[in-house]
Amino acid sequence: MCPKEPPVPEEVLTSAKDQLDDEEISLADNEEILHALSELTPVYENERSYFMLGNYDREPIRRLNLVVDRLNRRQNAYAFRMVDIRGEWDNSIQKFCLIADIVTYLVGVAEKEPSDFLVEQGLLVGTTEFFAKSHVLKRVYEDEEHPFGWMQDGVFELFEREGRLYRWQTEEELVDVTDDLP
Repeated sequence: MCPKEPPVPEEVLTSAKDQLDDEEISLADNEEILHALSELTPVYENERSYFMLGNYDREPIRRLNLVVDRLNRRQNAYAFRMVDIRGEWDNSIQKFCLIADIVTYLVGVAEKEPSDFLVEQGLLVGTTEFFAKSHVLKRVYEDEEHPFGWMQDGVFELFEREGRLYRWQTEEELVDVTDDLP
């Protein structure tokens, strides 16, 4: 399955503006969202883009950044995190959805620590378009059979069936599975 070409920036901004106009948000919020999206020119300047999801706590974000760095070394690729887009929006779900619409791939680095991307995982599997372009790098814990809980295990099983779940335990293995991403 070949990912479809991302839309051109003008189409995305027009679509985003139309969608946001339907919501009950302030004009200032609307303008801030449109401005932030217009800053995503690297998404359009590269053949592939990776919207990275994961835990922003101290150690996990270091590993998330390791994956971002590894992907950004690829030719014609751009990987970024939500925090890399300026502006603090009150509507983080809207921000997530607007960005997810325009990228080539969504990639989650799953660790069991608090502040994981559980809400986003629900959006990834709850939306056909998002699920089709999503991949998850799941950390394995030796001494625990179900460290993530039944809800996340169900999400991981869906990705496993599609061949888009990559397991890792060490940072070296994390780098290796990152190399397996499209």
